[in-house]
Amino acid sequence: MRPLPTICIILALAACQQAPKQDQPAANQAAAQPGPVKGVDRSHKGAPAPGTAFTNPEGGQAHLADFKGKPLLVNLWASWCAPCVKELPTLDKLATGKTVQVLAVSQDSGPHSSVIAFMGAHKIGFLDPYQDPKMALSAALGPETVLPTSILYDAEGREVWRYVGDLDWTSPQAARLLSEACATAPAG
Repeated sequence: MRPLPTICIILALAACQQAPKQDQPAANQAAAQPGPVKGVDRSHKGAPAPGTAFTNPEGGQAHLADFKGKPLLVNLWASWCAPCVKELPTLDKLATGKTVQVLAVSQDSGPHSSVIAFMGAHKIGFLDPYQDPKMALSAALGPETVLPTSILYDAEGREVWRYVGDLDWTSPQAARLLSEACATAPAG
């Protein structure tokens, strides 16, 4: 089989990167975008947290339902994901506050002890080492889930939004987003 000329490869790549035309309807523009876009995704708002089991810090099973009663920010990360590692310290700092519970769930497939060691080496002291070695939780959240992704649940376990990509969780933008969990709480 003869290799494609370089110019064909360049033209094919350029076509993939082409921005949608301005005269296309918004629905067609969204459909033309490849994969998730960094930022807030509200398309799953109101969906219940999946019942999928993952590993707790002691090596036993945990479920998102175990954390009902207070807003919960679930962060899916992995040690091999540079943006995940970049945002971990800000999640760790957020975990020291009283606003939301923070649950960082590693998607690493290695032994649980490696997640514990990684967090220790990076001086992550407030987040507990949860792990989803078979990536069952991320699969239950949908095929479009990329790392890092953070999902905010209200106190009743209903999704408020998900944030695709890394974010400084100590920033004013994060504070505004997190305040939405309290806004969805029932009065009482």
